Order: sequence, then structure tokens, then C-alpha cells
Amino acid sequence: MTEAPRFLDAGEAALVVEFGEIVDPAISDRVLALDAALSADPPDGLLELVPTYRSLMIHYDPLVIDREALVARAGEAAARASDGARPSVRAWLMPCCYDAELAEDLGEVAEALGLPAEEVVTRHAGADYRVAMYGFAPGFAYLGGLPETLAVPRRRTPRPPHPTGAVMVGGGLAAIATFPMPTGWHVVGRTPERLYAPERAEAFLLAPGDALRFEPVDVATFRALERRAATGEIVAQAASA
Repeated sequence: MTEAPRFLDAGEAALVVEFGEIVDPAISDRVLALDAALSADPPDGLLELVPTYRSLMIHYDPLVIDREALVARAGEAAARASDGARPSVRAWLMPCCYDAELAEDLGEVAEALGLPAEEVVTRHAGADYRVAMYGFAPGFAYLGGLPETLAVPRRRTPRPPHPTGAVMVGGGLAAIATFPMPTGWHVVGRTPERLYAPERAEAFLLAPGDALRFEPVDVATFRALERRAATGEIVAQAASA
């Protein structure tokens, strides 16, 4: 039996619809289904929808719609959405260079796991990931699906700023970063793709729920793809899933 969602207040003008407590594809499906349902038929007063791993935050105008009416509307939409098909998503093949020049922390991760660096790359690139959510910075993609054998904890203290496009692991998750910044994650590779480009019609390349695999490329191929991406070309490959 599917667990009923919880409705939690986040201040006076936001409602959180929570579907579970863990990172799980089935929970994510319910979040995204409600997001799609409310986007397709928004109640008056709805301002913004923010999907996360396990919940959907609904920003609303309490002078237009009150909490009780919004809870009723969201509850009905969630019930209908749970009976429908999973929203259509894309499957991405994302180029990633694991060369030591671009994967600053790969050796450290391999040592912590007791594995050769080549095996870490094989397992990381061989996994099927799911875009769970955006957060922390524009375009910063949190990915579920990291193999348990690569689940290293995050750093106790942040490392120096990582580069744009850093492919990272930490705390049982994977991520792709969009801006240089200090981080507690471990950098195991880099992609030339631009996940966030505000000049594009669709500034965010990926969508929550999208499937993703990493395609290993060498440094020369990375640099060539990086130059193409800088011109606005999308160098990752996408197909319907």
C-alpha cells in the first residue's frame, strides 16, 4: 500500500508535500508526478514548485488560496498522479574525463575504498544514475544511483574550489557541479558539458527524473568537446527513456 503524503508548512507561504524519508526512485516518481500534475493544472495562487529527492515544495500566495484549500488540491492531485504513468524523461550519455589531470581526488577515493583507480572509474562509469534534483547552486545536479561500493563519506573539511563541470561523489550520492567553489565532495572526473547556460532557451540541461550514464573520454577528446560546448553546442547525447 502506498504511504499517504505528509503536508508540512514551510513558513506562511509554502507547503511541503513529503512522500518519504530516503532517496528512492519510487518516491521520486511520486514527487515528479505531483509536480507535473500541478504544473498542468495549477490552482490560483500557486507561485512556484520545487521538487526534491522526497518532497515537493509548493510556494503559494496565501491571500489567493488558503492552506486548507491547497492541501485538498495537492492531495487530490497526488492521488490521481499516483495512478498514472511515470512522466516521460530523457536518457543522457554524459562525456566524462577520468584522467588524473581532471580528476583531482580519484586517487584519494581509490585509496579510501581499497580499489585501483581504474576499478573506481569502471564502477562509476558503469552505473545508471537518476537526476534526483537541482540544488545548492544553479544547475548543480544531485544524482542517485551511485554504487554502494563507491559510497565514500564527504570530507570533514572542504577542499579547495573544484572546476566547472566537476563530477563528484560523497555521502552515497554523485553530483555534477556548475560553478567553481570549495566542496566537501570528492572530484573523480570532469564533464565538458554545460548543465547550466542562462543564455540558452532552456537554461538547465537536465530535468529531475532524467536517466544518466557517464561515457569515459580521454583528455584530448575532453578538450575538443569543451571547445564545442563553449560555443553553445550540447555535447551530451539524449534520447527518450
